[in-house]
Amino acid sequence: MPTRTHDWSRLKVYPLAERQSLTSADEILIPPDLPPAECTPDVARHIDACAASIVAARERDSAVILMYGAHLLRNGAALILEEMMSKGWLTHLATNGAGTIHDWEYAWFGRSTESVRANVATGTFGAWDETGRSIMTALLAGGATNGFGYGKSLGKFIAEDGIDVPSPEELRLAIRANPDHPLTGARADLLKANLPGGRVQMNHRWKQASILAQAYRHGIPMTVHPGIGYDIIANHPLFDGAVVGRAATTDFRLLGDSVDGLDGGVLLSVGSAIMAPQVFEKTLSCVNNLRLQDGRKPVEGHSLYVVDLQDGGNWDWTTGEPPKTNAAYYLRFCKSFARMGGAMHYVQSDNLAFVHHLLHALRRKTT
Repeated sequence: MPTRTHDWSRLKVYPLAERQSLTSADEILIPPDLPPAECTPDVARHIDACAASIVAARERDSAVILMYGAHLLRNGAALILEEMMSKGWLTHLATNGAGTIHDWEYAWFGRSTESVRANVATGTFGAWDETGRSIMTALLAGGATNGFGYGKSLGKFIAEDGIDVPSPEELRLAIRANPDHPLTGARADLLKANLPGGRVQMNHRWKQASILAQAYRHGIPMTVHPGIGYDIIANHPLFDGAVVGRAATTDFRLLGDSVDGLDGGVLLSVGSAIMAPQVFEKTLSCVNNLRLQDGRKPVEGHSLYVVDLQDGGNWDWTTGEPPKTNAAYYLRFCKSFARMGGAMHYVQSDNLAFVHHLLHALRRKTT
């Protein structure tokens, strides 16, 4: 077995104020009422059909799930998505770990993103104290006190400007009193983190830039599907993969609850080439497994709209997947969704332009 040679608790972290941040919330946010960027007639046709599918889905009380990558947030779509949530056009949102890191940094610091090339060389990439400490504190306390997953824990932390952390003594008493309690594992993780009890106050002055906070405020499920070592919070001494894994497990199953309502609904994958197809295919399989055991049919009648900048391999994905001899076969973000039943549509588009046009199309169809 390999021997551990590094003490990761020695990782040195720095104040966010010392980082050269490359983007600001005030500069990126796009007001929903602005005219969207131009798009091609083909993209416009897809967007109009997608809007019609969403309206029809909501009329039958079917789910509309948006799975998105971090660049949708970084491109300034938070206010656009907030309106879609407030109007009931989205019933579930899901993102990756990076989507939450930029979300929190914009909400609290007003700025985000850094030079990977420059900062990896100096060992400072991702080594930002407030980011790792705040996100891990939210996950630790949210899990230990309420059993919340990643999305709801961090959304609540932003929306309510902090969180109440039980004291070590309160945690010990709770664990001793009921060791079989479902929250015992999360309570033990919080105890191990050795955080002082009391209110952790963090004033998030740019809440409007946070998709997580808006989802929490509207009571809409918001799930996070991270990988261990994928995100810069792993560069903080407080990082604990067990905590992240527990929160992500809660969110995976919460996504399954929403997928169970996807009959006749809509799944949007916007700018997520890895997380969305990989997580959705496992979620859908689990849901169908349970439904078939209960004598129910698999999920059916759903539409899938996959949006990315790549050209989709010049393949018409409405006809199914290409043969292995075609290079398009290896586009996982298309192939996985083409296998998920329902009607799959690939849209080559900038992600911000797509959701901005989609919002305006939904407005037209519901006024």
